[in-house]
Amino acid sequence: MAEVINMPRLSDTMEEGTVASWLKKVGDKVEEGDILAEIETDKATMEFESFNEGTLLHIGIQEGETAKVDTLLAIIGEEGEDISGYLNGDATSDVAEKTEDTTLETSESESSDADDTQELPEGVTVVTMPRLSDTMEEGTVASWLKNVGDEVEEGDILAEIETDKATMEFESFQSGNLLYIGLNEGESAKVDSLLAIIGPEGTDVSNIAKNFKSEGAEAKKETPKAEVKKEAPKAEPKKVEEKKEAPKASVSNTTSTSGRIFASPLAKKMANEKGVDLNQVKGSGENGRIVKKDIENFTPAAQNTSVGKFVATGQEDFDEVPNSNMRKAIAKNLAKSKFTAPHYYLNVEFDMENAIAFRQQYNSIPDTKISYNDMIVKACALALKQHPQVNSQWFDDRMRLNNHVHIGVAVAVADGLLVPVVKFANEQSLPQIGAAVREFAGKARNKKLALDEMEGSTFTVSNLGMFGIDSFTSIINQPNSAILSVGNIVEKPVVKNGQIVVGNTMKLCLACDHRTVDGATGAQFLQTLKGYIENPLTMVV
Repeated sequence: MAEVINMPRLSDTMEEGTVASWLKKVGDKVEEGDILAEIETDKATMEFESFNEGTLLHIGIQEGETAKVDTLLAIIGEEGEDISGYLNGDATSDVAEKTEDTTLETSESESSDADDTQELPEGVTVVTMPRLSDTMEEGTVASWLKNVGDEVEEGDILAEIETDKATMEFESFQSGNLLYIGLNEGESAKVDSLLAIIGPEGTDVSNIAKNFKSEGAEAKKETPKAEVKKEAPKAEPKKVEEKKEAPKASVSNTTSTSGRIFASPLAKKMANEKGVDLNQVKGSGENGRIVKKDIENFTPAAQNTSVGKFVATGQEDFDEVPNSNMRKAIAKNLAKSKFTAPHYYLNVEFDMENAIAFRQQYNSIPDTKISYNDMIVKACALALKQHPQVNSQWFDDRMRLNNHVHIGVAVAVADGLLVPVVKFANEQSLPQIGAAVREFAGKARNKKLALDEMEGSTFTVSNLGMFGIDSFTSIINQPNSAILSVGNIVEKPVVKNGQIVVGNTMKLCLACDHRTVDGATGAQFLQTLKGYIENPLTMVV
């Protein structure tokens, strides 16, 4: 049976969307997870993936056209299936018949219809689980920052919601009292399920909540996990409460059992500037939230060495940790990349003597500090401009050769791996790249990376050299065609001019998608990269 796909609501404020491009055309086979189209919302252009399998039978909104949310976008079904009823036949007539029936029976059933639909009292707003990412199907309430009965202003943060990609602050777009909470902390529900009800103080909303829950998806209990908190759809809340309250129970630390950090934006900014680890700060604000004075009064304590759990000899023991939405998304994406993209690997070893000397001289400039990773990102960006095939992306029906260079830099966090993107890296100086990477790393650790800061990469760099890893291979970050794995700089005997001398070398591994990058193409890219790394002055002249 055919499935009707409507224009999705890809942000909580989205009312209409524009189809930027279709990645499938009528007649194409569609698998679950395939990207159907790129849709421009009021905030960004997002990829919209299919949750159904079959053949694309109809496209309702052409490229460049705009339509309201829930307007017919496409129809997917079995090849050759008759869909005329969905377009202008049975479906339309059914709606017309129902409308006529309703009109004829209005006088008899008006009161009962009103009871069934539970018309909202004046000033009452039902808040549903928002779709905070383009792939989000359900969300988990990590924490509530407001309680039932609290006054809510437009812009106040209502809750922190864990999606498949991150934990985001969700702010209120209405003012009033929080009359009802539909999901407790740790509970999950599908997008558009009842989240909360806001309205005038004292309003009875029990019937509204009861009737809504009977239609919505049933919440399932799940332990909230450590996630990366991104900015809410509105980048900054209009108000951040710092009123002092007695902490709940013994909660005074900055992190809950989920490992997330509760802090005001000002406190996070001050901590980032002072290099303070928020995990070591005890919050004195509401529910243990870190506020400005906690950062000002913070004194670093000696770090405790982590010790494994004690288990008696001969006793089996284990701990089970539920997979977070972020971990599930990482597993899904990497498995798809590994088993759909034909990976092959090119290994090289570069002489780093000139790079070491260049970095020392560059960092001798006052207020300037660059890392080897910054140099590699810059070198890759310049090399990619000369080898657009490596800077490409694979789609089922086409290959995209990018003329811009956006380099993703893999950053390890507590619950997985994030890839913030240094955009137009070839146009940036080494200090600019260094500042951007440090800012992204700080945001990743403090759970403040925004969605658009992790999208759009055309190539990825993964560096484990700082952990003492000499060489390794990586899985391609699709839809990119390649990823560079960077190892440690090693002091070792090398042969120069027929003599064995002490040298410094670094091993790199380029993983390529054979569908877009042939072996010779990858090798030529590495030769160009070698020229920049071994002669770094060429990157700045």
